[in-house]
Amino acid sequence: MAVDARNLGGPAPDPEGRPTVVVLDYGSGNVRSAVRALERAGAAVTLSAKPEDALNADGLVVPGVGAFATVMDELKAVDGARIIGRRVAGGRPVLAICVGLQVLFERGVEHGVESEGLGEWPGSVELLPADVVPHMGWNTVTAPEGSRLFEGVESERFYFVHSYGVQKWEFDVSQPRMAAPLVTWSEHGAPFIAAVENGPLCATQFHPEKSGDAGARLLRNWVSSLKAKAAA
Repeated sequence: MAVDARNLGGPAPDPEGRPTVVVLDYGSGNVRSAVRALERAGAAVTLSAKPEDALNADGLVVPGVGAFATVMDELKAVDGARIIGRRVAGGRPVLAICVGLQVLFERGVEHGVESEGLGEWPGSVELLPADVVPHMGWNTVTAPEGSRLFEGVESERFYFVHSYGVQKWEFDVSQPRMAAPLVTWSEHGAPFIAAVENGPLCATQFHPEKSGDAGARLLRNWVSSLKAKAAA
């Protein structure tokens, strides 16, 4: 049975029955394109930094533009670490984009300076070992079997803009009943993580809102998963 978010101080249920999505407004730059893309994907979208909105929407999107350390400081200013952690612990879906993906890892290293991340996954974000950075433009990805996020777009190209990435997946599944996260890879100078699907927590290094039809389908896949969860 779906929970009425009005009783929790979050976004009111949409009169058209669309899942509610909050794009976390913490100062990461222009997020209007993400809002519009999510609306086209079938969500009722609110741009908000209010914890009650971010905690109680059907889905939370965490965008990210700029430097790792700056994004971490901006997230801390709106209690982002607690919000993301509580949602994940409660099985409430989160989708992080670009630097939003990067800060979910343990640390970022930029210009020789190491910054602490949110630590949802082990690993480091480091400069891509490519002749040309930033990695800017369209690139293919290699999605794992069983990916719901990439269903129907496994062989498509997505739009990337970044100089740093996670080049090793260090997650160790020590519990036999724990499902291993699904990791999607791309390559620019070296293989790097293009997306992760880990229960309620999903993230993409590329920008789905700037990735044309392929990105639109990926966002529809994610929004559809919110509908299924809300109806359960």
